[in-house]
Amino acid sequence: MNGQNALTKIKLLNTEYPNRSTGIVNGRSSGILNWNDIAYPQMYDFYHVLLSNFWKAQEINMQDDIKQWNQLSSKEQDTFLRINTQLASLDSLQTPTMTHVMDYVTDPSFKAIFAVISQQEAVHNESYSYILSSLVPLDEQIERFNQAKDDPLVQKRNELILESYEAFRLNPNLKNLLYLCVNSINLEGIYFYAGFAFFYHLARQQKMLKTSTMISYIQRDEMQHAYFISQFIRILLSENPELNNEENRQYIYQTIAHAVELEKEWAHIILLDIEGIDLSEFDHYVEYLANKRFRQLGLANYFEERDNPMPWIHIFSDEMMNDTKSDFFEQKSRTYTKVSHSNGFDEL
Repeated sequence: MNGQNALTKIKLLNTEYPNRSTGIVNGRSSGILNWNDIAYPQMYDFYHVLLSNFWKAQEINMQDDIKQWNQLSSKEQDTFLRINTQLASLDSLQTPTMTHVMDYVTDPSFKAIFAVISQQEAVHNESYSYILSSLVPLDEQIERFNQAKDDPLVQKRNELILESYEAFRLNPNLKNLLYLCVNSINLEGIYFYAGFAFFYHLARQQKMLKTSTMISYIQRDEMQHAYFISQFIRILLSENPELNNEENRQYIYQTIAHAVELEKEWAHIILLDIEGIDLSEFDHYVEYLANKRFRQLGLANYFEERDNPMPWIHIFSDEMMNDTKSDFFEQKSRTYTKVSHSNGFDEL
């Protein structure tokens, strides 16, 4: 990449520049955020969607799950703990990465959204620790986190993400920013779903319902983060047409397809012998999710087009997350954000 594609950290205040940014990166902006005068007004709607989802782990009383924990089989307990800490290891990467990206984003409205996403990822990470602290003693929690850190398959999955994150950290330029964003979609829009499927599988058996409720909140956030990053990419390509080339399109296809294969590989290990989960159906489910990510990026499907092949998981799906409905598990009234054509969630 030549010098004009390099990114520099944005000064906190540039009084000689307009408040409305001239570009999301490498643009001109004073740094002052007036939500009534932003380049992409739909981002104000999206900002409010994120804020309306605010929640804390401590809002969920884990007493029912604590009572039920010892009723799980040893296989279910082991899978539960492995998935929990594996998800936490992935989310640990997101808060510092989103914060780092903010340093190079010119548009203050996008900075604000990245800040909210970063905070929500910290909540997700805390939530996994909160679940563990409710169920097992500290020494086992520490052991399980070390297990996730040292697991070769977890390391393999993390490597796909870390390579692009570290490349941007060491050399912040437009291409590396694009690649970081693609891998953020992999992390939030592909990687979590085998773990989510396990918790929802327990929920449909009326097991560990509090954990599954919390997972549903995490999924709702992750789905919206992946959507936002897809829109960020589309704007990035529109404002920087030199990035919109065949090499980068192929990178997107190949990298997301690789993440799909890694998620399948993980599922075939972590969900093996979990009665009631069909792994071939899950493989197709991950491909179905990937096609949605491609469409959000304005690209054609990569995998065979199909409906959701796991109908039992539909109540926990991205589409259902966007409806106003009763709580999934307890029929407790809870309002989920309704979405509209103005914020683009009709595509999900």
